[in-house]
Amino acid sequence: MGPGDLNKAICDLPQMADPNLIRGLASPDDAGVYKISEELAIIQTVDFFTPIVDDPYTFGQIAVANALSDVYAMGGQPLTAMNMVCFPVKSMDIAILKDILRGGVDKILEAGALLVGGHSIEDDELKYGLSVTGTVHPKRLVTNSGARAGDKLILTKPLGTGIISTAVKGKLAGEETVAKVASTMATLNKKASELMQETGVHAATDITGFGLLGHTVQMAENSQVGINISSASVPIFSEAAGFTQSGLCPAGLYRNRDFYATSVLFDDKVPVYIQDILFDPQTSGGLLISLVPGKTKRLMEKLKQAGVKEAAIIGEVSSAPRGMVRVR
Repeated sequence: MGPGDLNKAICDLPQMADPNLIRGLASPDDAGVYKISEELAIIQTVDFFTPIVDDPYTFGQIAVANALSDVYAMGGQPLTAMNMVCFPVKSMDIAILKDILRGGVDKILEAGALLVGGHSIEDDELKYGLSVTGTVHPKRLVTNSGARAGDKLILTKPLGTGIISTAVKGKLAGEETVAKVASTMATLNKKASELMQETGVHAATDITGFGLLGHTVQMAENSQVGINISSASVPIFSEAAGFTQSGLCPAGLYRNRDFYATSVLFDDKVPVYIQDILFDPQTSGGLLISLVPGKTKRLMEKLKQAGVKEAAIIGEVSSAPRGMVRVR
């Protein structure tokens, strides 16, 4: 099963209409959005997954940062969260779950949100994440469909977390690499979200399971524009390049390539291993921000000053070909 199968299953569901439904199944985005009043809308999202690092506390932090990211991508503020837990009670020490939840709570508090409940079940495979409700002013909502020709694109975190997580599972990644990547995944997109709103933004999305190219294709399709990516400008974890060239690629990378390849045009000079990294499914990746060129330098300066040091200008938006991404 790949992105195409999942998307088809979702699209086959009955479409629900409501005058206050701003973003739902009929307008795919990072989360659902419902207008409560002229000044308030709620953002709803859910995400959970299996451990990608060995340390329980760190896994809890990463899972929460990942779940909150959809709210930040849409310019919102997380308000409440509910734990989602699948835990193998008979084969795993309950102390592990306590450490996971502690890591999660610390990250929820850092976001300024409230944990208000949750649900747990016994499962042979450990999984953890959140259901999140956030808030946003309807007129300040950021979607993945507002990119305009001439915009510049900023990416706020480096790529390669899926590849490196595969290396971690194979006990091939060193402690320094694991710590660096885990720290990045556990970092909230809160500051980047606040700064893009403050500066002015046309569109944004967070880079997660569909990889940079998958999410960029979605932005191009939903905005009815073309997007050009400079592969040399894309920030990546240096270790990811070596692992990729050694064949350590997650299955999700190949699924992303299979589904989105027809919407991506690569220059002949782009190395295959770089193409792989651009398709790599990310966990708690950065924000991809589309904004007018005149505000790009200002936002970059603010991001660097705020500690978002890996942020980089990686491309621009064109009027055509619509729904296509060119990588040079």
